[in-house]
Amino acid sequence: RARRCRGSMHRLSMDTPIQNVYDDPAFFAGYKNLRDTRSGLNEVLEQPALRALLPDLEGLAVLELGCGMGQFARFCAEQGGARRVVGVEVSERMLEVARRENAHERVAYLHAPIETVELPESSFDLAVSSLALHYVADYPAAVRRVRSWLKPGGLFLFSVEHPLVTAKAEMDGWVRDEDGRKLYWPVDDYAAEGRREQHWFVDGVVKYHRRISTLLNGLIAAGFAVERVEEPEATAEALRERPELADESRRPPFLLVRAKAGPVARRD
Repeated sequence: RARRCRGSMHRLSMDTPIQNVYDDPAFFAGYKNLRDTRSGLNEVLEQPALRALLPDLEGLAVLELGCGMGQFARFCAEQGGARRVVGVEVSERMLEVARRENAHERVAYLHAPIETVELPESSFDLAVSSLALHYVADYPAAVRRVRSWLKPGGLFLFSVEHPLVTAKAEMDGWVRDEDGRKLYWPVDDYAAEGRREQHWFVDGVVKYHRRISTLLNGLIAAGFAVERVEEPEATAEALRERPELADESRRPPFLLVRAKAGPVARRD
């Protein structure tokens, strides 16, 4: 029997819960196995595309929002040469792994939600968020906060589940034939933005659907210039190893955006 998500909930207000499904024991076990076995789409699609959008990290101050188990934060410091990296994560279980398996002298991990973490203004050259912003209820407020933490000219890179994936109010995935073959991915309710609920390891996982225009215009309104938009597909090498990835070109699983911070607006 499917079980409801029991991850803890922070709150910004009575109307704005902050989900922390990754501290649900069953969810965390399923998710960690997915990453440990490299059987998900993160390693073969999302992470290669995200890293391809990175600038030269040498000497940069990097902020990672939703750092998870710390793999990317450590990569920035160890292989990228970042001067310092701050990883922000709401899940205590994820941070426990990050501090144990991905510790580095130039990486600091903070236990806090993206929505409420306190960071110095204009203190980072680069902010990165991998598959975390679709859990955030107030996207415009989140990107305004990111803009305040970046130096003018700093970069913001993020990935989210593609709006074609999150659009349908009943997030039930592929429509299949009687033999289980994937027939098509249904797209509906695209303009009806807001809360979506699905079963992923446990019931009751909440995500927020936003149109592509909302994601891009939110950046522009916050003072960013959009530089690049990507909808990654599997490489030829990945397809040779995992032929089933061909289905991921029938609908894009991820959307990635790179944006540049403009001058900080004057406060009168």
